[in-house]
Amino acid sequence: MDEGLGRSVSARHRFARLWALGDRKQPIAFTPALVLLDGDIDVDPSLAPFESSSTTDIPSTLTLRSRLPLSPPDFDKISPEWDVSVGHVLPPSLEEADAGEPAGTAQLLPVSWQRLNHDDGLMSADLRPDVVVLVDALQLAAQPGRLVEAITVLKRRFPGALLWTPGLGGPDNVALLTWFGVDLFDLSRSRQANAAGVLLTGQGPRHCVESMGESATMEKQVEHWNIAIGEVRSAMASDQMRALVDRQSLNSARSVEHLRRHDALCATVPGLLSSHVARTHAFPCHSVSIQTDPLISDWESFMSKTYQAPEGLDTILILLPCSARKPYRFSKSHGRFIRAIGTSACHEVMVTSPLGLVPRDLEDVWPAAHYDVPVTGDWTRDERSRIERMFKCLIDRHDYKRVVNHSGMELHHETIPVIDTRLGEGAGSHEALERLTKAVHEAVDEFSARGRKNERMLLDTFSSVARKTMLSDAWVAPLKVRGKPPRYRLEKEGNQVALWSIDRGGFALAKSVVHDLASANALPEVHLHPDKPWKGDIFGAIVERFDKNIRCGSDLLVYQDGKVVGLARAHAPGWEWPTTPGRLAKSHQRL
Repeated sequence: MDEGLGRSVSARHRFARLWALGDRKQPIAFTPALVLLDGDIDVDPSLAPFESSSTTDIPSTLTLRSRLPLSPPDFDKISPEWDVSVGHVLPPSLEEADAGEPAGTAQLLPVSWQRLNHDDGLMSADLRPDVVVLVDALQLAAQPGRLVEAITVLKRRFPGALLWTPGLGGPDNVALLTWFGVDLFDLSRSRQANAAGVLLTGQGPRHCVESMGESATMEKQVEHWNIAIGEVRSAMASDQMRALVDRQSLNSARSVEHLRRHDALCATVPGLLSSHVARTHAFPCHSVSIQTDPLISDWESFMSKTYQAPEGLDTILILLPCSARKPYRFSKSHGRFIRAIGTSACHEVMVTSPLGLVPRDLEDVWPAAHYDVPVTGDWTRDERSRIERMFKCLIDRHDYKRVVNHSGMELHHETIPVIDTRLGEGAGSHEALERLTKAVHEAVDEFSARGRKNERMLLDTFSSVARKTMLSDAWVAPLKVRGKPPRYRLEKEGNQVALWSIDRGGFALAKSVVHDLASANALPEVHLHPDKPWKGDIFGAIVERFDKNIRCGSDLLVYQDGKVVGLARAHAPGWEWPTTPGRLAKSHQRL
């Protein structure tokens, strides 16, 4: 019987993974990690837990062996070790040709661009490799779009496998490739740098500085790998990967190209983006490249196609600038705006980069409550275009009669009056605030807009949040809101059914609401095998079927034998289910 590789996900962010290797309870290595090749210097196994060699035969045989005890269940010997035929690998440009000798299929799975296009055996449900090797990654990197396409296809097809792209990685792109989904790297480029007498650093290759005592020895090259991998592992653990990737992508024009193409591909992957994140999770928007992030296009799509303003609130629209502090209402500037507006009868929407438009009723959710953008007062063409598109969609999908524009951005509509209350002045100036107050009061009087009581405002907000983060808000309609901010209770007939959690920008759901959620089809579903008891959290072995659109952080309805049996909270997105080792969802409520 083939030896397996013990592994579990320690941290994840989209396609990037921090795998813990070995015993899940006491891992002895983590990814990103190195694979040592023939002729490499010795590197600590905790950094380089694998070594590989290949024969000179045609086709060659690839060997990958562990340098640590990584095989379950006992983890008592250095293993695993695999051998596999690589087959004939033709250049990616010859994708239509027949390679002849096919590559082997085993727990170590070699894949080329040609094999991805021609080998139907890769689609077998029984094929569950531990390590996938993209053998022509170096050639694919030179062809526009093909590298990120191949990696994305492999990650979606084999989400539970480690991915190695031989010859491609270095300290200068390890974060970028990890973001794409690569887990294992090698010293090939560092050996080339050593031969050329240069250092391959986290910023790319450079000449050694003799006055600093620098040298291009392999020991020094490995030191830079150690630093770069440490940065990636730290960024994964602290949810700062996108910021690190943005910085590293600037090391080369090709890296920027790869990132943009990757962002475009990610926008088409169901369930890739998170539904909820911790309050401490940041979405740094410090670079121009963030404009292509799929999180932004996902928000624009929701606002343009799905979002509905609270019922009866689409008569007067007030556009306001954003603030550095999130949620906006906690900032001093928005405190002044709210006092100047003086009524709850209007729909307040923030104009901001990079998200475009953020309604007041969604200012607590991800990513509206988490993004951080430098404020210069200038708008790029992309930012203007996004805001104008979203503004038009918002107007067209609602019944606004008047727009009061205090945002500072010039906006117009063919049929609805837009009143500019800034007139080129600062949003917080006394004169601008007076104009804001006057414009709002005139509109309220003209259209007889009615204010809302505080409980109605809260219920409207919670309904909007449910429409954004869940599949339905029907379960919210009969509820009452009780308690004090920020931890409001949602009650039905005097019984608490949910608690508003400011820490995750969502609801902590009680057992008593499970059947109402099921009746409203309010959450993605997971169906467990009827003959496998649900004792703890949800693992792949007990899953019969599931919603493919599951997002990380989302609550799930758990079914067994056709009956709803409880709730769980997703730790892994739907594209990983059910083949990824480890916990997929945490048990939350059980009936």
